[in-house]
Amino acid sequence: MSARILALVGSLRAGSHNRQLAETAVKLAPAGAEVALYEGLAEIPFYNEDIDAEGSVPAAAARLREAAGGADALLLFTPEYNGTIPAVLKNAIDWLSRPFGAGAISGKPVAVVGTAFGQYGGVWAQDEARKAVGIAGGTVVEDIKLSIPGSVTRFAELHPADDSEVVEQLTDVVTRLQDRATTPAAA
Repeated sequence: MSARILALVGSLRAGSHNRQLAETAVKLAPAGAEVALYEGLAEIPFYNEDIDAEGSVPAAAARLREAAGGADALLLFTPEYNGTIPAVLKNAIDWLSRPFGAGAISGKPVAVVGTAFGQYGGVWAQDEARKAVGIAGGTVVEDIKLSIPGSVTRFAELHPADDSEVVEQLTDVVTRLQDRATTPAAA
């Protein structure tokens, strides 16, 4: 059974190390899995219930919901901004959480990974993202984790795709998420 995994990146910077990780995940997808990197989080307005009404949902938010709705799982890549989740990623989660109880990520497996400059690799941001996703209705895959510390120095001259340790760990993340996406949930 094949799995469609939607990757969301919490950094808008073109040279973002988290974006590079996501691009690497796209290339590492095992047979039977497709990792699609979502483009367009910058165009989505901040969540506002006044504009989240039938007939007035902004096109950018509707596209995100459609992409997530068509995915079997989501893989979030988050840097850590001031000890927490970046606003662009939190905003995406907010849009995907609605309508409450039936949002586009409701019941879907979601894993959160990433890299950051600090010595812990962004674990605070990852924990906050897992918390938000769980409240939003996603099924957080708690046993799939990857925090890569020291991103600025580690990836200064080495792309994540050329780091054998990262490739091995990221391949494991994608493979395990694929397994979760294609295994029926226990009743």
